[in-house]
Amino acid sequence: MIIGVPKEIKNNENRVAVTPAGTQEFIKKGHTVYVQTKAGEGSGFSDEEYKGAGAKILATAKDVFDISEMIIKVKEPIEQEYGLIKKDQLVFTYFHFASHEPLAHAMIKTGSVCLAYETVERSDRSLPLLVPMSEVAGRMSIQEGAKYLEKPLKGRGILLGGVPGVMPAKVLILGGGVVGTNAAKIAAGMGADVIITDVNLNRLRYLDDVMPKNVHTMASNDYVLRELVKTSDLIVGGVLIPGAKAPKLITRDMLKTMRPGTVLVDVAVDQGGCIETCKPTTHEDPTYIIDDIVHYCVANMPGAVPYTSTLALTNATLPYALKLANHGWKKACKDNEDLLKGLNVVQGKVVYKAVADAFNLPYTNVQEVL
Repeated sequence: MIIGVPKEIKNNENRVAVTPAGTQEFIKKGHTVYVQTKAGEGSGFSDEEYKGAGAKILATAKDVFDISEMIIKVKEPIEQEYGLIKKDQLVFTYFHFASHEPLAHAMIKTGSVCLAYETVERSDRSLPLLVPMSEVAGRMSIQEGAKYLEKPLKGRGILLGGVPGVMPAKVLILGGGVVGTNAAKIAAGMGADVIITDVNLNRLRYLDDVMPKNVHTMASNDYVLRELVKTSDLIVGGVLIPGAKAPKLITRDMLKTMRPGTVLVDVAVDQGGCIETCKPTTHEDPTYIIDDIVHYCVANMPGAVPYTSTLALTNATLPYALKLANHGWKKACKDNEDLLKGLNVVQGKVVYKAVADAFNLPYTNVQEVL
């Protein structure tokens, strides 16, 4: 198969979808890999390293899209890439369709095969291609939250871990999944007073067993959240419904009850956000303030630590990408239930129900396109 790796062009997105090591694995299996020049530069990989691994370097994204049967990316295609995608071309990347209707319509129009990292799902309901970036984003959420709690950045002016004689900050984490667990680890390690909320009591029992003593668990409901936000210094949104829009747990009216300078970090922003006042921001301009509350809503948080993120992501995606390259998308998806669930839009048809429901689009059972 001919595989293309374009350079990411989303604001401050420095990750790359395939490393030189991954390139070598494709070449060993008899595939051809085309990489756009400087695609790996932001992650610390040079064109020479890709050439050494057997890739061919092309000058433009158009060159890469024109020649490739499978495009492997990190982030969803943005507007200037829509016209580069061809009919029947396989695009393997994060899409997050349910939070971006224009993207869904654009991909339907291309007639391409859109296989989304974030909905590849194992039988135990885990999301193997979302997990590594959720781990990064969860850990980063505390790092960024601690920074924006500083007074010069309009935060409350509170040190996350406190000092002897002064209480630490209170951190509220919405969701006890991968993001929430990783956020809690870092917040606890920095000495904060942490509460994780979730609706799944079994998950809370597990977290209660494994977390340090400064992490507490609470069953989530609207009443509990309304009380907790009043005294929280940093609130992290880490709620996910695979492939669908995140529920709005923090509503606009709750901001009035928070202390000025409270920081909200919405890791769910690329799925629409679980904070009502959330809107996507960039690493260039990461925060905005509503009712004296600092909102950090960067949609590609792991892009700020591309060396770590690229290695973590490609460790997870490469085995699946090799299956797609070795067998073609149809056979790979028939043979592998995880990949089958990754199909979202196929040749103009929406085959992932949550995406169809989000925009009232016609839904086609995935078996029909196979």
